[in-house]
Amino acid sequence: MGAVSTDDGGTPAPRRRRNPADGSSEAAKKTTTARANAAKPAAAKKVPSKSTARDTAARANAGKPRTRKSTAAAATPRRRASERPGEEFRAGPSAPPAVTTAPTATETLPDDRYFNRELSWQDFNARVLALAEDESQPLLERTKFLAIFASNLDEFYMVRVAGLKRRDETGLLVRSADGLTPREQLDYIAKRNQDLVERQTGAFEKHLRPQLAEHDIHIVGWADLSGADQLRLSSYFSEQIFPVLTPLAVDPAHPFPYISGLSLNLAVTVRDPEGGTERFARVKVPSNVPRLMRVETERTSRTATFLPLEELIAAHLGELFTGMDVTEHHVFRVTRNADFEVDEDRDEDLLQALERELAQRRFGPPVRLEVAQDMSEHMLELLLRELDVDPADVVEVPGLLDLTCLHQLSSVDRKELKDRPFVPATHPAFGERETPKSVFATLREGDVLVHHPYDSFSTSVQRFIEQAAADSKVLAIKQTLYRTSGDSPIVDALIDAAEAGKQVVALVEIKARFDEQANITWARTLERAGVHVVYGLVGLKTHCKVSMIVRQEGSTIRRYCHIGTGNYNPKTARLYEDIGLFTADPSIGADVTDLFNVLTGYSRQDTYRTILTSPHGIRRGIVRAIGEEIELARAGQHAGIRIKCNSLVDEQIIDALYHASQAGVPVEIVVRGICTLKPGVEGLSENIHVRSILGRFLEHSRIFNFRAGGTHWIGSADMMHRNLDRRIEALVRVKDPKLTAQLDNIFDSALDPATRCWVLTASGEWSPFPADGSRVRDHQLELAKLHGAAG
Repeated sequence: MGAVSTDDGGTPAPRRRRNPADGSSEAAKKTTTARANAAKPAAAKKVPSKSTARDTAARANAGKPRTRKSTAAAATPRRRASERPGEEFRAGPSAPPAVTTAPTATETLPDDRYFNRELSWQDFNARVLALAEDESQPLLERTKFLAIFASNLDEFYMVRVAGLKRRDETGLLVRSADGLTPREQLDYIAKRNQDLVERQTGAFEKHLRPQLAEHDIHIVGWADLSGADQLRLSSYFSEQIFPVLTPLAVDPAHPFPYISGLSLNLAVTVRDPEGGTERFARVKVPSNVPRLMRVETERTSRTATFLPLEELIAAHLGELFTGMDVTEHHVFRVTRNADFEVDEDRDEDLLQALERELAQRRFGPPVRLEVAQDMSEHMLELLLRELDVDPADVVEVPGLLDLTCLHQLSSVDRKELKDRPFVPATHPAFGERETPKSVFATLREGDVLVHHPYDSFSTSVQRFIEQAAADSKVLAIKQTLYRTSGDSPIVDALIDAAEAGKQVVALVEIKARFDEQANITWARTLERAGVHVVYGLVGLKTHCKVSMIVRQEGSTIRRYCHIGTGNYNPKTARLYEDIGLFTADPSIGADVTDLFNVLTGYSRQDTYRTILTSPHGIRRGIVRAIGEEIELARAGQHAGIRIKCNSLVDEQIIDALYHASQAGVPVEIVVRGICTLKPGVEGLSENIHVRSILGRFLEHSRIFNFRAGGTHWIGSADMMHRNLDRRIEALVRVKDPKLTAQLDNIFDSALDPATRCWVLTASGEWSPFPADGSRVRDHQLELAKLHGAAG
């Protein structure tokens, strides 16, 4: 063992063993006597105080000269503790026990407190599928929900599954919040998806298709057509379809062709009658021709018969492979990774970079292969090999592939099989007289809350921008555009304003997924008209829905703002449920001005007066509001948290809600899509209730209400990582009591015990609610009645 250092830095002398034979017996006797005497009780002596001792010494030394100690005496070292007679060296004591720390808030929560995000999304799509199976819905509306289910699934594979596969293949074994690796999640997704696709096919083949036929709407095969119809369609094929087709052979001289994502294809095997050699070929089904071809020439006919385009092509493969025998053909479809990233740090124009990446999107690696269930093994093996597809990514479909084509059935003129036509109402504040009322005059009287689609978008938001463009007193218009329609009146109004000499700024988010090309086109159109077009901040998508009008009113500059939950898109505004606040409040106007300075300039502001923004403020603000609600509940106030959003995934928000539940605060959540929070778990979330409402309109608004705190917020942000960390979002506090009462009415209707919905259980099941036999109300229908909308 090494030497142990003493207090003065020296090394203690080693302990010496006493040897009875070393001639020190006398010393040993003295030591023994001393120890014996030490054991006897000593006589008590009076111990003088320190001050008395000092005084006595002073008197004794009085009159004596003070002398310095001799150098020799000063140099004499002190006796070390280890050198004192009869004592041994002892090492110093070890450190006291470590300080105990109270467990953090997160440590008090169980590890298994989240549902899996991806599986929760599949549950959402299963609820969409349930609407397609719902006999109480109009028949053509059910086919629409089946098409939506298929379209949702395509995007899920292109983005979410593609991301998981990329992590798995690159070895990034980052576990999900519920502890699953990417590979484990992919396995669960594949199994669940096969079940859902079989259920989807069953819903169509066993229920919808026969029921459509009962109402004279048929989707048929080539063999089901009459001879006259076959003859007429053969002529149509020769004239219109045949010139478009390009059969691609596969042999040593012809490599396997590239199969673009989501394209429908025919895999064909042909045999040379002379040599008997079999060859593989691929025929792409054109995407610029309607997939479901109407057979009747008379469009006013009550009967509507549709032939899938691949059936027409398959019936005429002999014309494509003249002189060859077609031995088999099967339909297949590939889904590719479409979740690309743009390197925004490069010294390059963002538009050009995005266009380059868009061109590469269709070349992404495959993530799913859908095949007809009757495809032969050797043909499937060839596709797997040539497309480099994992066998686990094969989905066998026992029926019609790609049911997104069912959207075409909405063109059938059968009103009795559809929802009643919906006509939104003009908000009373913008009520029309002989001429439309000035939006600016209305807002000077007070704030206005609009609720789409029940309140008309065209007579509120659209009119707001159009009146600003035509108003000579308006100096500037600032607008964010995330998604807009192909013939957008909003964009037209911005162009008119710029051409009239107004300062117009449009923040066009060209990275809006699957709308990138449309937004690039709009950006260039706006720039040519003189609009200042900006693309937001590097590394962040601008998702907030904000517009501001700056108007000269006498000697005053007044700012009018709109902050909403939905896009400035008049088409989706008739289908999506959203909320928007119109206001001339100076504090909100100042905040929106600051926000646009962040978006267009170099401002780094992240705190505001009346709004919350991400990526810095929304999570912090919501968690703080939840914490305040907990404290107010403990102080005896009537507390409660109500949230309406599209998805609830963020772990910090969820953990804060768990703590609120543990503190006895009732938490009620209305979520359309993903929810990874586990409600109803004893000791964790027994005070949390979660429900989901799906219906005719897509529930899209985000509303937050903290009862004891007395606050209401609306805005663009969902409680997801992407919204809170990687996007520019905005929430605004609604203060006017008349408007907060409107928001409370929305919550009261959505949370009504009789409202038709699904309720999430602690086990992760979404149970239909209310129970059979009880009174059932439709949340969206009741709101339409409340707003005076027809439909």
